[in-house]
Amino acid sequence: MSKRHPAGPARLTRRLAVAGLLAALATPALAEATPTEQKALTYMRKVGKDMLNAHRQGTVASFRRAMQRHADVSAIADYSLGQYRSKLPAGQREAYYAGTLTFMARYFADQSREYVVSKYEIGKADADGKDVSVQTKVFLMSGQSYTVVWKLTERKGSFKVADAKVMGFSLIYLQRGIFTSFLSKRNGDVAQLVAALNR
Repeated sequence: MSKRHPAGPARLTRRLAVAGLLAALATPALAEATPTEQKALTYMRKVGKDMLNAHRQGTVASFRRAMQRHADVSAIADYSLGQYRSKLPAGQREAYYAGTLTFMARYFADQSREYVVSKYEIGKADADGKDVSVQTKVFLMSGQSYTVVWKLTERKGSFKVADAKVMGFSLIYLQRGIFTSFLSKRNGDVAQLVAALNR
């Protein structure tokens, strides 16, 4: 005849301890984070969910919606012009921002077909002034994985994505190289870049 364990305080304490351990393992980054970092991690969950949904749809439109919601488009677009920023006419600014958003969405849509993501994990956050870096690990269907570090910047009480470093390479830095190379071959004519981005 098997012995039955008494449902006393000791057993209840063990259950609570196990539950607490599981909770700690599930959210180690959030448990150790400062209030700003906790807020950034919470926001990053929204970004991750929206980007994975866009990835599964694999369309430019789906990525455009996600990035319009989360990316700091105007700051990224301004940075991407490099030394040609002053040559952007005020009347073409909105068209340029819209074109930059579409350019980024096309890039992610193209990548989604080549690198199929199965899941992602959100790691720790590190605050530096108004900016917070959040580490994530992306797992591909092929079995490979890689690290993405997202740079979040505070905007109107929340956050926006200012950059993403994939395996150490800054995407906005690479984008600036593409844009400035295009402009250098066209005497810095930003209007030509705006037209190309909106085709």
